[in-house]
Amino acid sequence: MILYHHFFIVLAIQQKKMKNNRLLFAVFLLSTIVVHAQLAEGPFDQMIIRGVILINGNGAPPLGPVDVVVENNVITQVKTVGYPGVEINDKRRPVLKEGGKEIDAEGMYLLPGFIDMHGHIGGVSQGADWDYVFKLWLAHGVTTVREPSGRSRDWTLDLKQKSAQNKIIAPRIIQYTGFGTGAENGINTPEEARSWVRANAKAGSDGIKFFGASPEIMEAALDENKKLGLGSACHHAQLSVARWNVLHSARAGLTSMEHWYGLPEALFDDKTVQDYPLDYNYQNEQHRFEQAGKLWQQAAKPYSEHWNWVMEELLALDFTLDPTFNIYEASRDLHRSRRAEWHEDYTLPSLWRFYQPSKISHGSYWHFWGTEQEIAWKQNYTLWMTFVNEYKNRGGRVTTGSDSGFIFQLYGFAYVRELELLREAGFHPLEVIRSATLNGAEALKMDDQIGTIEVGKLADMVLVDANPLENLKVLYGTGAIKLTSDNKVVRVGGVKYTISNGVVYDAKALLKEVKNMVDQVKEEENFTLSQPGVN
Repeated sequence: MILYHHFFIVLAIQQKKMKNNRLLFAVFLLSTIVVHAQLAEGPFDQMIIRGVILINGNGAPPLGPVDVVVENNVITQVKTVGYPGVEINDKRRPVLKEGGKEIDAEGMYLLPGFIDMHGHIGGVSQGADWDYVFKLWLAHGVTTVREPSGRSRDWTLDLKQKSAQNKIIAPRIIQYTGFGTGAENGINTPEEARSWVRANAKAGSDGIKFFGASPEIMEAALDENKKLGLGSACHHAQLSVARWNVLHSARAGLTSMEHWYGLPEALFDDKTVQDYPLDYNYQNEQHRFEQAGKLWQQAAKPYSEHWNWVMEELLALDFTLDPTFNIYEASRDLHRSRRAEWHEDYTLPSLWRFYQPSKISHGSYWHFWGTEQEIAWKQNYTLWMTFVNEYKNRGGRVTTGSDSGFIFQLYGFAYVRELELLREAGFHPLEVIRSATLNGAEALKMDDQIGTIEVGKLADMVLVDANPLENLKVLYGTGAIKLTSDNKVVRVGGVKYTISNGVVYDAKALLKEVKNMVDQVKEEENFTLSQPGVN
């Protein structure tokens, strides 16, 4: 159990530091265990969630009251136990075994655990360590994360193993290696590409994150990866996309695209490269993202012949779109992103510094970002969202990814914002939840284990004490603002419990822990959060 592992880690560390102070050491251990126990419990031989309203992630409408029985981290029973507003007959309910865990969830909503298909586990530049990041994700119901490249393959695989064994507080981790990582002289031939792909699979990686390369290298790498049955994702960077766009990747075996780069280029019908200004420099991030905001307007018009042709081919290839709408939202509304209410309490000083405008940092790309750029990006979003929504309408798979840790987007909070933006794109709230759960599980080829709440699947679940279909904002850790009948302003919602790998996490306690982390660093640095350009 996760509680006991924490005990032994602390024991090992503190034995060195407190050799001659046994009493203090014992007190420290006791306090540590108490604190940790408040964050997580389990796994249990048996757990029953009682009287909950089920939103199952498969598009079905809510159903309840339901009792959900979990035994050794596997769902063994999902039983409808009554009718709304009618007292439940206890004789018809599943029986709790001795030593089992019971959660009274009457009036609450139960959803499958959320899957973040684009989640970087912190970073050196951000100063955000995995413990901070994992707690924010779990506090927002994220139980599975696909990391599309990170600090290193071995580092992430180590965290993946520890998470699977419940040795750390963490969601399930799916590890993708950045293509070419570790190749001393780069990858320069198709055979070098195939060799690297085989080595990556042998090392235990779950897949590959591409950024683009020459056509012959991309084709060889994707072909080899497909033969091995591993997943793949691609950010079609501008440096390579003129020769290799999304259609080329999908035909070669790419399983999912990230963001939207490469898709407008596939939709060009009167050009082969975007309309770059002649003084453009890719290393200038204002240039890069300002012009990106004009790209969709250069593509074929929605529902035109070429637009439809590209969409139908991607659908035929069973291709997955992972749009990550939220990570570019500052491009269309910088003020909203930088003034989000959670920054003061939950954003680390190092992360805030990373977000500031800089010519050498990828944390923020605006050198002089204004109204004209934001209007262009708003038009960009309209066209982008139209394609994604119609792709969903025609049976295409759209997943939910956040790409947090850049451009004022905070882990966990940004994931919920992504759900809101899918809703803005035209998704019904039930379709939003399906994108966040079942669609992600299908894209990872894990839908036999996670993605819905069904007998035989793992106990990955989210408990919320308000209806997220009525208002997705209740999923934010800060909750949703509500005016009561007696004219009082209150906060409602916030995930109550996240259940991952059979362990029950107190979501609000996790958030409190993160706030304590941030407060401690602020005190050590004498840091006060201030807006860019304000002393």
